[in-house]
Amino acid sequence: MPSPSAYAFVAERAGHRCEYCLAPEALFNAPFEVEHIVPLTRAGPTVARNLALACRSCNAHKGGATVGIDPQSRRTAPLFHPRREAWDDHFALETATGLIVGQTATGRATVRRLAMNAPRALGARLIWMALHWYP
Repeated sequence: MPSPSAYAFVAERAGHRCEYCLAPEALFNAPFEVEHIVPLTRAGPTVARNLALACRSCNAHKGGATVGIDPQSRRTAPLFHPRREAWDDHFALETATGLIVGQTATGRATVRRLAMNAPRALGARLIWMALHWYP
């Protein structure tokens, strides 16, 4: 389990946003979670390069997964790795709808696995966008 000082480091590095869906931590009533990109159950180390800030929804949906199914190709694809990859390389935000759209197999698999466009997530994102808190 990451230490409180790990939280401070990871949260600051992430700009206090979920590194998967970009949700702003300031709008939640609890700190976001420091998650292992490669989970402990898969021998992922507790080191800075393997830690990401995640909202509860993304972290709960990701669980111990490192791959997901690309709904376009129906093939397995690696999930987005925020330490190695840039968000904009895999995702786009549809500003009219609030949808996060996967632009690559990794992006599509991550959007699906983490349920980034589930009704509650999408509803919250639209409110954040109206308040200019997102992205």
